[in-house]
Formats: sequence, C-alpha cells, structure tokens
Amino acid sequence: MAAPMKNGRHFGQWIGILLFWGGLIPSATALIEGLYCGTEICYDVLGVPRDAVKSDIGRAYRQLARKYHPDRFSSLTGETRESAHQHFLLIATAYETLKDEDSRRDYDYMLDHPEEYYSHYYTYYRRRLAPKVDVRIVILVTVVAISIFQYYSWWAGYTEAINYLSTVPKFRIQATEIAKQLGLLNKTKEKGKNRRSKEEIREQEEEIIRDIIKNKIDIKGGYQKPKILDILLCQIVLFPYCLCAYVVWYCKWIYRFTICREEYGDEEKLYIIRRNMKMSQSQFDSLEAEQRDTLLERQLWIKDNYEVYKEEQEEEMKTKMALDPRWKRYRRWMKNEGPGRLTFIDD
Repeated sequence: MAAPMKNGRHFGQWIGILLFWGGLIPSATALIEGLYCGTEICYDVLGVPRDAVKSDIGRAYRQLARKYHPDRFSSLTGETRESAHQHFLLIATAYETLKDEDSRRDYDYMLDHPEEYYSHYYTYYRRRLAPKVDVRIVILVTVVAISIFQYYSWWAGYTEAINYLSTVPKFRIQATEIAKQLGLLNKTKEKGKNRRSKEEIREQEEEIIRDIIKNKIDIKGGYQKPKILDILLCQIVLFPYCLCAYVVWYCKWIYRFTICREEYGDEEKLYIIRRNMKMSQSQFDSLEAEQRDTLLERQLWIKDNYEVYKEEQEEEMKTKMALDPRWKRYRRWMKNEGPGRLTFIDD
C-alpha cells in the first residue's frame, strides 16, 4: 500500500514540474508583447481587414492619426493627453508595420504561425536593427573618402618638399642653370605700360625655378609625386591583377634562382637587401645612389654579411647616442628624477 502511495507522490511531483515549465513557455495562440503592436492586432488597430490594399491602410491611418493626435485629445471623450499619446503611438506602429511589404509579410506569418515564438523575435529584431542603407554603399563611400584624403595629403607633402628644395642652394643653383639654358631667365628690357615691377619679376623667377625642380628633379621616398594608381580605391580594384602578377613573378623567381641556380643580378640583389633591411620600396628608393652602391659592395644580399652590417650599425648608433649631449641629459634625468624616483607625499 505504501509503494503505490509513494509512486503517486512522485507522479504528482512530475506533473507539478511540467506545469511549472509549461507556464514559462509562451502560449502559441497569444500575441507577443513587445513585437509589432504587442497584444493588439495591427489590422484591428487601423480598422482594416487583412486583405486591405496599401491605399486603404494609408487612408485609415490618416483618419485615425487626425483623430487621436495628442494636440486634439481635448475633443475626445474619456481621453487624457497620455492615453491619446499612447493610442497615437500604437496607430503609428500599426501603420509602420503594414505599409512595408516585407514587414507586413513577416507579421502575417506570425499571425498564421504563432507557435514559432523565438523565430518571430529573431525576424522582428533582425529587420528592425538592420541598417537602412546598403552596407556596400557605406563601404564604397568610406573607401572613396579615404582615397581622396590620401591623395590630398600626398599632394600636400609633395608641395612641401618642392618648397623646401627651392630653398636649398644646391638644387636652386641647378634649377637656375637649367632655366638659363632654356632661355627662361633671359632678362629683356621692358618699356612702356608692359614694364613690370621688380617684385613681379622675382615672383615669376621663383615660379620658373619651382617648375624646373618639380619637372627635372626626381623626388623619391615619402615625398615623391603622387600617383593616382597608389590610392586605396585603385589598389582594391587592381588587387586581383597585382596578386596574379606577384604569383607569376614568384614562380619565375623560384624557377630561376632555386631550381636553375642562376646568379643574382643587381636588381635582384637590391631586392634581397631591401627585404633583409625590412624597408618598403619608397623608403629604399629614398636612399642615395652612393648608399645603394655601398650596400652592393658589402654583398648584403648574403645573410651572414647583413648580420655583420647590422651589428656594426647598432654599435655606431650606440656610440652616437653616448656622445650626444641630449641623450646624456636624458639618461641623467632618468637616473636622478625619472619615473623610478616618484613617491607619494604623506599627509
């Protein structure tokens, strides 16, 4: 007799647990609070049937919006400003839900399949939080903006380099000689009304010298003349071609110098030296011709020779820093008054 009673007690406990968890699961026939019109049906809010066309929905919304607008709540019996405002928001929500074809299709699917509770949550918030503008357009505008900024900053740096070189005596003298050879600075006496002032003549000469420096002197490195193909937008467009070209070049390199054991030429040697020095192409191009010749003479494309050269450069840098008065002052400050000397003041 005790065993059946014990089994009945366990059965009752399981029934209670199932009822408890069943109460936590939302009802399949209930509208979901927080989605669309909440516990109200959007069609009933606007007073239109489910097969209503878009024009009927818009007409019903305008009529209800004029009636329940918070500014007209005084003409409604039994309505306060707050209740009229809440009713107006519900009408606007119903209209926003039904005026869009995709949103209306999702809402109709929710009414027809209320058992897919969590799927409705995902669909609602995915559409609500999705960006209104196409992500591809945003990426394109961002890339174009970055490319324009790149090109403008490069031109600013290039102009700054030209202005600086026009003040360096070495380049200024060369540009003046070229201008005289081209007959651009041959002074002719001007008479009458066409006669210019000395200031105007000086400005014209400066412009001529600047143009010669710009056109005749090859500036390399970070201040070289900007090229439209170097901006980000062109690099992205040309990336497939550049990738294919690099793969072809790398295969040729492996075939020539790894399989066939060919000797390196000067161009290949400079490439290996630049790679060992971890320098970009623009940084390496900014080196003087004498420096590149020195690197070739020391055969720095050979790894062991480069390691010796690197140690020498580090020792030379240490010697310069040890003799530099500013570095000495910095070390003295770090020793006597640096961060390690900071203490808290007792109250």
